[in-house]
Formats: sequence, C-alpha cells, structure tokens
Amino acid sequence: MTPTTETELQAKVAAAREALDAWTREVVQWHFDPETGTPFWLEWAEKAGWDPRKEIRTYNDLDKFGFFQDEWLRGGPVRRWVPKAYANRPIYTFETGGSTGVPKSRIAIEDFRIDYELFSATLPEEGFPKGADWLSIGPTGPRRLRLAVEHLAQYRGGICFMVDLDPRWVIKLIKMGEMRMMELYKQHVIDQALTLLRAHDNIKCIFTTPKLLEALCEKVSLRKIGIKGVFCGGTEMTPQFCRFAVEELLDGVAFAPTYGNTLMGLAVHKPLSAEDNYAIVYYPPCPRAMLEVVDPDHPERVVEYGETGRVRLTTLTKEFFIPRFLERDEAERERPYIAYPWDGVRNVRPFSGFQNKVVEGVY
Repeated sequence: MTPTTETELQAKVAAAREALDAWTREVVQWHFDPETGTPFWLEWAEKAGWDPRKEIRTYNDLDKFGFFQDEWLRGGPVRRWVPKAYANRPIYTFETGGSTGVPKSRIAIEDFRIDYELFSATLPEEGFPKGADWLSIGPTGPRRLRLAVEHLAQYRGGICFMVDLDPRWVIKLIKMGEMRMMELYKQHVIDQALTLLRAHDNIKCIFTTPKLLEALCEKVSLRKIGIKGVFCGGTEMTPQFCRFAVEELLDGVAFAPTYGNTLMGLAVHKPLSAEDNYAIVYYPPCPRAMLEVVDPDHPERVVEYGETGRVRLTTLTKEFFIPRFLERDEAERERPYIAYPWDGVRNVRPFSGFQNKVVEGVY
C-alpha cells in the first residue's frame, strides 16, 4: 500500500469511527428514552441503576452493558422488544435457531428492507442485472431470508420465485441417521428449482446455499440456462467451497458470498482472489452493526489483527439494539479495507470452543 493510500485509509477509518460513535449515541438515546424507548431496555436500565443516555458517549462505552444473553430472545412477550415509537407500526417477528428448544425471536419493521437495499448497492450490474427475476432456494418460513431476498429482487426491479428448504426437518433427519431421506429431500428441493428455471426465462439471479448450489450445478449449467449471478450464504461457506464454486461450478457466473443472520443483517465480502487463496473476508454494515473478534476466554478483549477468536456482534438500529452478543462463530480479525474502513472478519466458521457438537452444514 502506498503512503498516499495508507493516509487515505486512515482518514476514512477515523471518519467511520466518528460516525459510529455519533450513531451509537443516537441509538442509545432512542432505546432508553421513556417516550420512544424499548420496554425491555427501559426495564433493564431501571434495574441496572444507571442511565445509558448519560454514560454512553462512544461505541467502546457499550462495554458497560456486559454481554447480551441470547436467552433474552427466547419466548415472549415479543412486544417487549418493540420501541414505543413504533408501537402502532406493523410488526414482523423473525426466528433464528430453533433446532433445539424455543427459537430466538427478533422483531422487525423496516430493517430487513434497509439491510438488503444497502447490500444491493454492492452487487455488480453485469452479474445481477436490474429488472431480472430471481429464484430463492433456501429457508423461508419464520426466517427473514424469505422476505429479505424477495425485497432485494423487487428493489432491483424483478420478481422473486421461491423454493422452500426447512432446515429444522433436515436437522431431524441427520440426528435420526436418515441420510437417504435427507438426500431425497434435497433432491425434492432441487427438482422444484429446476422446474422453475426451465419455465421462466427471465430468472437471471439466484439466492441459495453452498450445498444446494453444488446439488443444482450437478444437474444443470447455470450459465447455459441463463443465470448471470449467484448470491450465496450459509454455514458451509469456506475458502475451499469458494474456489470450487468460482473455478468449477459457475463457469463465469458472478458469485457473491455473504455472511448474515437475523440479528445482524448482512455483511458484504471483499472481492475474492486466487492470490489470497479465496479467503472470505466480510465487513459488517457499519454503523448499523459491528463485528469484532474477541478472546474466547476474555470476550471483553478484542484480539490483534490476524489472530483467531470468537465473533462478537453489536446491532445498532432504531428497531433493534443488541450490545456485545457472542456469536456461535469464530474467525480471524481483518484490517479495515479502503471500501469498508472498519474491522472485518476472515473465514467465519462454527466456534470450535463448544463442547457439544452442534449440527452444522445443514445449508
């Protein structure tokens, strides 16, 4: 990196941090104001005995909250998460997890639309042409993916066709050792996708997951059938899969890997390159969400660049505030990038520190 470029990057990093601090103050004021605030957080502050509106001045000050407990999102009443200012708005609820026990729920109003409109700006026109129709092959049901990908297609001027995958059923099949039934179910999903692709010539873009993408490409050449771009996300997104997708599966079709979840929104990827061994580097949608890589044993401490740790999420929107949530993922801490001048995460994968093996790779 040249001295000029380094100076420019540092200036952008400083400006992004200043904007993050200002947005943090605004979001905290909103969620803890008795007029606009969120019932859960207003009650929390009363019990905690301190006023976040007075004490939170910077993003780093959010450490004062300690760690967000995912159990707080299990069960009801879900309206305790609706800010008073939005009490009369139509409310969505999206679920995450649910393979065991009560799923975690979050409320949503416009966040899923905003997140995917921001993501839309990162998609190249040649791979994801405006006006093209989309096919979404993946989880729908209580997950925000269904509405979010559909909104992305509509926002870009297209119509979205849907094929559902129920990951909870797949997890049950795996736990029962019914691998043949799981394979039959996967083929059932792929058969539906092929029927739609062959019937609708204007489908040019696909959202799907790594395992379904591989299964689809075993049946058909996406390029020959008219697909221009594939937006792909899921727990099986690895550098090895990205290399396989780019060099063997897609035959020149544009490829956009992503890392997202119901609580964060959508992180965008730094362009893949063979020189970097197809490492997948994601940058969160700052200032609406931040990802940090922390020491698993001391999660209040962010690790050094290049070091491995657990992913810690902070969500900062006027709909939803989650400070310091420890994800079920690990990664390496990545330096800021000229297009995204804040920390990123490299090669996200399931957190290895869990003693109990979680069923991963469903997607």
